[in-house]
Amino acid sequence: MGPEAEFFIFDRVAFRNDPFDFGYTVESVEAHPNSNEFGDGHWIRKKEGYFPVPPSDKHQDIRGEMVSLMENIGIEVELHHHEVATAGQAEIDMRFDTLTAMADKLYKYKYVVKNVAARHGKTATFMPKPLFGDNGSGMHTHQSLWKDGQPLFTDPKGYAGLSKLAMHYAAGLLAHGPALSAITSPTVNSYRRLVPGYEAPVNLIISARNRSAAIRVPMYSTNPKAKRIEYRPPDSSGNIYLTFAAMLMAGLDGIRRELTPPTPTDKNLYTLSAREARRIKTLPKSLEEALDALERDHDFLLEGGVFSGELLETWIDLKREEAAQVRLRPSPIEYAMYYDI
Repeated sequence: MGPEAEFFIFDRVAFRNDPFDFGYTVESVEAHPNSNEFGDGHWIRKKEGYFPVPPSDKHQDIRGEMVSLMENIGIEVELHHHEVATAGQAEIDMRFDTLTAMADKLYKYKYVVKNVAARHGKTATFMPKPLFGDNGSGMHTHQSLWKDGQPLFTDPKGYAGLSKLAMHYAAGLLAHGPALSAITSPTVNSYRRLVPGYEAPVNLIISARNRSAAIRVPMYSTNPKAKRIEYRPPDSSGNIYLTFAAMLMAGLDGIRRELTPPTPTDKNLYTLSAREARRIKTLPKSLEEALDALERDHDFLLEGGVFSGELLETWIDLKREEAAQVRLRPSPIEYAMYYDI
C-alpha cells in the first residue's frame, strides 16, 4: 500500500453548532479572502495551488519539519508538495509498505502533521472537503501484489503494462466500489469531495490517463517493480486498517472470480456526451447510498473471517446515525436560499 493522504493547514478555524448560532469561519494566510488582511500580495487562487513556490507557498518550511520528524520515527518519505487547493492544502508521500505496517505509519503521519502545525500556531485537518468551491483532500492509494520478492502486476503486453492478475484485482475494486465507499469514504463530508469537477474520481473505470477514473495506472516509470494501480476514491477520515483491508478483499475477490474491468477509457471524461456518460457506473452520491450498497454487497468482506457480520452491522448503524445528525440540521445555505420564501 502507498497512500497519498492530503490535508489542509489553516491559520484559524472556528465552528459553532448551537441551534441559534451555527456556522464556521476559516482563516488562511494563503487564501484569497485573506489577501488584504495578511498583506504580502502572494496568495493562491482556487484550484491553482499545485506545486507553487514561496512566497505563494507559505508552508514549505512547516512541511519540511513534518518530514524530518517522520523520518526520525521510521517513516520513509519520498516527497512533499503543495496540492491543488488554496489555503495550505498539502501532501507528503510515504514510501510504500505492507498493509498493516503502512496503516500504522499513516496514524503516526497524521499525528505528526497535526502537532507540527499546532507548534506553529496553526491547525491541520484531514477533513475531505473543508472548503466549498475548491478541491478536497483524498487518500489516493497505490496498490500492488508481490510474491517471493517479485511484482505480480506487471506485463509489458497488457493494458498500460498491467498483468491479467492486476486487471482482475482492479475489476474487484470497481465491482465492489459502491460498497467499498461506505468504508473508504465513510463520512457525510466525504461525498462533498466526490463530485465532478474537482479531479474527483467518481467514475468506476480504469484509465492510464484520466484523473476522474476511480482507478488510474501511473505511467511515469517503466520499472516493472513500480507497476501498480492507484485507487483514488478513499480519504483518510475513517479507520485506516478497515480501509486498507476492505480494498484488499475487493481486489482478491476480483482475482478469485477472474473478473474483468470495464473497457479502459483514456479519453477526457469531462468531454463525454450525456449519453456516453450514462453508460459509466459511478460511486454513490451520499453516505446513505454507500451504506445501502454495503448492506447489499458485503459477502466478499466476510471471506476468511477478515470482517465479521457483527462488525459490519455495527459500522452501518453508527454511520447511519452520523448521517442523520447532518440531515436533521439546516445549513447556512438553506437560509440564503429559502429564508424569504
